This record gives sequence, C-alpha cells and structure tokens, in this order.
Amino acid sequence: MGLLIASILLFAFALLAVIDGFYLHIFTYQLFNRQESRFEHFTHTLRAVLFPLIVYFLFIVQNNNIGFYLGLFFVLIDIVILGIDAFVEKDSRAFMGGLPRWEYILHLFVNGFHFASIAVFLALKLTFEGGEIAIVQDLSGFKHFEIFYFLSVNLLPGAIILAIIHIMTNIQITTKYWNMFREKVTCC
Repeated sequence: MGLLIASILLFAFALLAVIDGFYLHIFTYQLFNRQESRFEHFTHTLRAVLFPLIVYFLFIVQNNNIGFYLGLFFVLIDIVILGIDAFVEKDSRAFMGGLPRWEYILHLFVNGFHFASIAVFLALKLTFEGGEIAIVQDLSGFKHFEIFYFLSVNLLPGAIILAIIHIMTNIQITTKYWNMFREKVTCC
C-alpha cells in the first residue's frame, strides 16, 4: 500500500510542478526575463535538474547502495535550494506585487507532495534490523511496485525536458530562441 501512496503523491507533484514550474514561472511570468527574478529562476533550474536525478537514483535504481546514497544527497541539496528559493521569492516577485496567495498555496502543495512521496518511499526503503538501520535493496516484491516503477520511469523524460528548458532559459543565446518561440504562441 505504501508504494501506491507514494505513486499518488509523486503523480500529484509532477502534475502541479508542470503547472507551477513551466506554465507559471517560464511560460506566463517569464521569470528568466526579469532581472529581479533571475536568481529565483536559477534556483528553480537547480531544482529542475535535481528532480530527474532524485527520481533516477532514489526511485528507479535498485540493489545499489551508492545510487541510494546519491539519491539522498540530491534530496538534501534540493531541500537547501528550496530554502534559498523561498527566501528570495518576496523580492523576486516585487514586479507583480509579491507572490499571489494562490501561487503560495500551490507551492505548499507542490513541495508537500514532492517531499511526502520521498518520505513514504524512504519509510519503505529503510528498516530496522538488530537495532540498526538497513536499506531494503529491492522493492520489486512489494505490492504496487510495478505502478511506482512505471510512473517513475515515465516521469523521467518529461522531467529531463523541463530541466533542459530551465537550463536554456538561463543562457542568453538560448533564451533569445525561447522568447522567439514563446512570442509565436498566442494563447495562455
């Protein structure tokens, strides 16, 4: 049951992250085009790069302690960057009168689902044996593993594409091409 819950949380995170991280931050507000928002966008870029690394090393790689520890390391870095992002957000969004309340609530849900999926996964991956913490090497025998694994593997390409778009919008030459593409889109 735990992997089913982790799957639901991961899916909810991915859906809301596309709305927040792509539609709002990149497509609508174009934070990368605003001097006062560039550092916030850079923190979003770091988190966008970390997410596929977390999914791969923490959720997909099995039977590999190094991969698991790398996944945990990326989660810790993500938490630190999230704190920095939250700290700079007030000044970064001054151009729009501050962060709208509804977007603040969206951020709470996005990050809540993200870290809850990780916490549920870790609750299954770590056990106590003989008074010590042990890593469950292979979760494939757990109920709903196939759903969780399928979701994780299939989130990876989209997460990598979003990371690339974030990186592109941090580089002046590719930002120019993104802006030309964006100007052609007349909706949204």
